[in-house]
Amino acid sequence: MHHNPLEDHVSGRIPRLPALVAAGVALVLATASACGGGDDGATVQGAKLVKKGQLTTCTHLPYPPFQFEKDGKVVGFDIDLMDLVAKKLGVTQKVVDTPFETIKTGADLNAGKCDVAAAGMTIKPERAKFIDFTKPYFDATQAAMSKKGASFASVEDLKKVKVGTQASTTGEDFVHAAKIDSVSFDDSAALLNGLRSGKVDVIVEDYPVVQGWLKDPANSAYAITGNYNTGEQYGFAVRKGKNDGLKNAIDSVIAQARTDGSYKTIYEKWIGPMPEGH
Repeated sequence: MHHNPLEDHVSGRIPRLPALVAAGVALVLATASACGGGDDGATVQGAKLVKKGQLTTCTHLPYPPFQFEKDGKVVGFDIDLMDLVAKKLGVTQKVVDTPFETIKTGADLNAGKCDVAAAGMTIKPERAKFIDFTKPYFDATQAAMSKKGASFASVEDLKKVKVGTQASTTGEDFVHAAKIDSVSFDDSAALLNGLRSGKVDVIVEDYPVVQGWLKDPANSAYAITGNYNTGEQYGFAVRKGKNDGLKNAIDSVIAQARTDGSYKTIYEKWIGPMPEGH
């Protein structure tokens, strides 16, 4: 899902873009020359790395449970999967926090800030013009959360009750596409509060977010009462047209992890019970 409020304001910034682009080009050139032609880099098992001995990962914090800071360290679902990739390559992972905007435009990868972007990022055709996505590693389903005992097995069942959604999210798009008027909340905390205070009977939000809420004893009266596959999938990304070796390495590590059970272990550690078909 990963909604970025910056995207809503791009039109207001267009007059400044030429200056920003020029500054960006100057910065990239300066960075390239400072690296002495990229002597710091290395190629391991066909994967190009910007720094020898490490897999440099760009992400955008926080986006729990995929990546967030805990006890001064970046942890999460995406981080654990990237650790498996680093292990295969015989290197260690280093995480760099950057804006989501420069991740999805490919600017960070092109500038050599990192080797891979891991940011709970939905695979979209418009993004694939600027970055090369791996095969999907996560199905981003939507979940209905309400008081225990209710059931909203299909989206049609939501038409009988008052539904809450988070503004500008794929969950809200999904509900509206089903011709359901929902009460729209500004952020996920307000959405949860809307349910707990009785403003709405049920809320629809990303499954991992709901799972996170249900781990809190304060929400013990609630449960997931519906699961909807919206077809969204997350992918990791590498530099466009420049790093098929790393892309292939990531794909093979994820495939192996699904086979040997380590993917399921990581899923259950960070998210909860794995829905069927994942």
